[in-house]
Amino acid sequence: MASVTSLTASVHQRLASALSAALPGTADADPLLRRSDRADYQANGILALAKKAKANPRELAAQVVERVESGDVIKEIEVSGPGFLNVTVTDRAILENLAARATDPAERLGVPHADDAGTTVIDYAQPNVAKEMHVGHLRSAVIGDAMVQILEFTGETVVRRHHIGDWGTQFGMLIQYVDEHPETLDHELGTDEVSGEQAMSNLNRLYKASRQLFDSDEEFKTRARRRVVDLQAGDPATLAVWQRFVDESKIYFYSVFDKLDMKIDDPDIVGESGYNDMLEETCRLLEESGVAVRSEGALCVFFDDVKGPDGNPVPLIVRKSDGGYGYAATDLSAIRDRVFNLKATSLLYVVDARQALHFRMVFETARRAGWLGDDVTAHQLAFGTVLGKDGKPFKTREGETVRLIDLLDEAIERATAVVREKDTQQRLSEAEIVERGTQVGIGAVKYADLSTSANRDYKFDLDQMVSLNGDTSVYLQYAYARIQSILRKAGETRPVPHPELELADAERALGLHADQFAETVAESAKEYAPHKLAAYLYQLASLYTTFYDKCPVLKAETPAQVENRLFLGDVTARTLHQGMALLGIRTPERL
Repeated sequence: MASVTSLTASVHQRLASALSAALPGTADADPLLRRSDRADYQANGILALAKKAKANPRELAAQVVERVESGDVIKEIEVSGPGFLNVTVTDRAILENLAARATDPAERLGVPHADDAGTTVIDYAQPNVAKEMHVGHLRSAVIGDAMVQILEFTGETVVRRHHIGDWGTQFGMLIQYVDEHPETLDHELGTDEVSGEQAMSNLNRLYKASRQLFDSDEEFKTRARRRVVDLQAGDPATLAVWQRFVDESKIYFYSVFDKLDMKIDDPDIVGESGYNDMLEETCRLLEESGVAVRSEGALCVFFDDVKGPDGNPVPLIVRKSDGGYGYAATDLSAIRDRVFNLKATSLLYVVDARQALHFRMVFETARRAGWLGDDVTAHQLAFGTVLGKDGKPFKTREGETVRLIDLLDEAIERATAVVREKDTQQRLSEAEIVERGTQVGIGAVKYADLSTSANRDYKFDLDQMVSLNGDTSVYLQYAYARIQSILRKAGETRPVPHPELELADAERALGLHADQFAETVAESAKEYAPHKLAAYLYQLASLYTTFYDKCPVLKAETPAQVENRLFLGDVTARTLHQGMALLGIRTPERL
């Protein structure tokens, strides 16, 4: 189906046409339309246009009013203040627009799907092999997954990339230890016979034992470092053991991602090791083009605006003085692969804000080298820190980093208790309570993250997250479940729009906001801002609550009004369901 023109767009087009007629020669006149509490919309652009044309703003506003096409969409338009326009749309237009969205056969609610959109590679959820995922991995995973859903829904071809840490000194240590102490393995590494928790437990045990030996035995340390050389040289036996560690870690990663209700496939995982064969060529290309130069034995890229506290330039080190490659070489090789092999038109990195300088230098280096041209954009979706209730970085009572799996389990446990407590009539089985508790708990964690602008820190407060009150996913899930309950109670009476009816204020407010779903999704995709979609959905649920309180549905005055209010509820529920899905959050039918 062709996309449905929103009421905002329809009103904007009519005002822009009237402005152009009132100011001949003014092309693309923008009325600066926005929602208003004084009317349905307010246009503020006439003041600036009048100043530019040296005209009286109120007189110009009056001329626009005379030229506006009204009737089918615009019910009333009046001049306010020094030249603002207050616009009220017809009730019929609200209902007809919502009806068009509701009959979308693709269940897209009128959100357009761009068939000619580009290809975005999203780099997110970057755990490290042989190490536990902690609270610091949460935001990259949750924000990245939401952007995958949002961009794919708008028509973008999305390539997922999980740039896992699977290379480096620690693997020489681990591999050498296992080689010398085979009895420490109580199962075959990398098999599906172990659970995610068991896999991580095995890896932790081996890591701690090998680290202790590495720190206390100089001869073992020497052998471990030799093993790193073997690994980098591609020694088959060493690579075979390394691969087992990677496979074992994947079992654990998948168990965490599964609990987060995120889909991760093997082809999506391309770690640091995936670019090894490109590193030498990347350095050669940079040096031959003059983008990188040798400095004190290292291959470096310098920037005029990047200096240290001493005022000296701080370079991006691509290759170290000892010949080893740093993160920059890997990241630049990844850009080459993503642009030239995957044909990406956009690169999106969901990475901690503290790495902003690194990525700024990497992107600029890639541009100088010609790997990022005018037809390819690169953007770091930088995120802030997860804080505890005390406003400090989230730690355990012992001062340790919080394990991600423990945090998720506690959220599920808290949410399950809330679901059980609210099921006063015992309509849910124990299995259903556990299932709802999982959906509510994981949704609470995700929504708390996604409802905050990514670049801001936020406090992790489970008590607030699983609350039915306030800006929480539980509030949105409850609104959805309540609408489903009303639709079930309606029996054979179905949701039907009645454009001939006059709408109450609460109905109008709900309908106007529901009509903005497509615009909000487009804005969230364009700006890489899932928090804007979260804010829209919270406002939608809040407006439905007001509607529910002020407008009886099943006990409305006439059968037509019952059907129409059921229709408003149904559109709201479908919008909540689709919007939450784009954030990676489930909406249970019953709560």
